[in-house]
Amino acid sequence: MISYWERESFLNYDFIIVGGGIVGFSTAISLKEKHPKASVLVLEAGFLPSGASTKNAGFACIGSLSEIVDDLQTHTEEEVIQLVRLRKDGLDLLRQRLGDDAIQYQATGSNELVFTHEEELLNEIDSVNALLSSSLGEKIFKENPSGIEKNSLTPSLSTLIYNRLEGSLHTGEMMRHLILKALSLGVEYKTKTKVTKIEDEGTKVAVILEDSSFVLRAQKVFVCTNAFAKSLISSIDLQAGRGQVLVTQPIADLKLKGIFHFDQGYYYFREINGRVLLGGGRNIDFEKETTTSQELNVSIQNDLDEKLRQVILPNTSFEIDMRWTGIMAFGKQKNPILKNVSDNVIAGVRLGGMGIAIGSKLGQLLAERAEI
Repeated sequence: MISYWERESFLNYDFIIVGGGIVGFSTAISLKEKHPKASVLVLEAGFLPSGASTKNAGFACIGSLSEIVDDLQTHTEEEVIQLVRLRKDGLDLLRQRLGDDAIQYQATGSNELVFTHEEELLNEIDSVNALLSSSLGEKIFKENPSGIEKNSLTPSLSTLIYNRLEGSLHTGEMMRHLILKALSLGVEYKTKTKVTKIEDEGTKVAVILEDSSFVLRAQKVFVCTNAFAKSLISSIDLQAGRGQVLVTQPIADLKLKGIFHFDQGYYYFREINGRVLLGGGRNIDFEKETTTSQELNVSIQNDLDEKLRQVILPNTSFEIDMRWTGIMAFGKQKNPILKNVSDNVIAGVRLGGMGIAIGSKLGQLLAERAEI
């Protein structure tokens, strides 16, 4: 049962955004920048974002060399250029919108680990630099063998490949400041509000909530739930991909600095506050990791432990402080889905594990489809 006042003030909006993560709040901010007087509501199923927005490793990525080389096997050169450009533009927008200090952005660049059996990758540096130069400027990748000893990585590595365009940030502060920015613009935000159904009624869109006796309505609804979008749009072409993450206790005299990738980006690690954060490994158990369940995968967590011992922290004792998972979304193509599901329902999902990079720009592109 609702009151007259509730019906007048809380049930009808110009825009409703389903999903309170990076894309959802980036969309909300872009909508308010485009339509300052519009009423905008963000709905989040959990108390915190349900996907990977506050559970990722805090990498500001455009793609490692091995990942880009692999993408060139399944995408055209122009598609790869556009995708890398989208990531770079998204990172630039995020930094401009929130400021580097607020999100603790560090322009460290990144290093990709190259093992002996992967040395052929070095032959791709010049061609990939040339391919991307017209869009991103001077050379992005270069060999960096001195980084192995400098960061106390296993001496069994062949070399490192440095990427000048990548960096790191504080995921929690990024998300908190996105929320604060949206609220300062007049965006409304409700957590623990799960949407079970969306119905385009023609002139309005009905948003039906779980455990609720009333229905919200808006002129336009944006689905920004990434891997969880299939529960609302069954035809959407994406597959959930769970990421396993851990972080150590502080390690005395830790030499590791910066951010690192290996195995086509399936593994990633960094130093943060004297700790090592390591994530990835879903490629060793794809079947179990195509899920939206937040449970730990013991075999992958054990693999991460082994990677710490053998590759990242050889001859260094450590203890694990925390383990968690984050839910991402993938497809046969790396480009995100940006489409009208109906006249008044628009989806922006399938970020391919690049939510930090793509999220802000995708939100801006979603907002450009909104007219009231």
